Amino acid sequence: MAFRRLLKGQVEWDLLEGVAREVGRRYGQSDLRVEFLDADNWLSTPFVVNGRWFVKVMTDQHSLLHAVLTTGRNLGAFSSGREGFFEHVADPLEMAERELEATRKMRDIGLHVPEPVEAFAHEGLGVLVVEYLPEFRTLSDLTPDEVGRYAPDLFSALARMHAAGLAHGDLRAENVLVARDTLYLIDATSVRADAADQARAYDLACAMAALEPRIGPRRVVAAASEHYPITDLLAAEDFLDFVNIRPDHDFDAASVKGEIEKNATAGA
Repeated sequence: MAFRRLLKGQVEWDLLEGVAREVGRRYGQSDLRVEFLDADNWLSTPFVVNGRWFVKVMTDQHSLLHAVLTTGRNLGAFSSGREGFFEHVADPLEMAERELEATRKMRDIGLHVPEPVEAFAHEGLGVLVVEYLPEFRTLSDLTPDEVGRYAPDLFSALARMHAAGLAHGDLRAENVLVARDTLYLIDATSVRADAADQARAYDLACAMAALEPRIGPRRVVAAASEHYPITDLLAAEDFLDFVNIRPDHDFDAASVKGEIEKNATAGA
């Protein structure tokens, strides 16, 4: 557990208090209520202020871990026969600014994301502030029937993002929320602007990986096919084995590949 805390870059309590007070000062809140969420965040320490603002605090340790994970993901992309497309960030503030920028771009094209507020530096920390979505559930919290109902919405959102030249880069069940009967995307990461095709295929592979354990490969590929041509599904197939070795995905890659191949053969 000590090693896990080291990797996750635990923030000292007085620094977290200072960030909460700064958030209150910036938004005219003298009485503060801070709630820490039971979330397994490796790249930030999150909390909620006054039930309105979701705050992510990022340290140098988080930035270092981000660099390590980025290198590993790029190596995984190389192993899939593609050029690495994940971007490094220089420091905690840049981490916060990149995520804020990605969230703003997604919101600007009409995707459902928490409203971006700002990113700022505080005592060497990077701080991201976005709208807090109360009473949300992650994709993992939904029943199989609910997952099946929202699966087309997920692929629709991805297709809209990709058509605008954007990519998520870290799509997994924990980064897909349902609140107010609406599907939201959170925690987009940095990908190279000149590697849109690779990032698009990776996003699609991650979406199928997140959905398959809940609704099965046939329904997953059918839902994806509503918004993507078979050529995109075949490109995503190249990333499925890489996605399957990530600790945050556990799915039947062979069955998903089989459904994609079946669709490709039927459409030939």
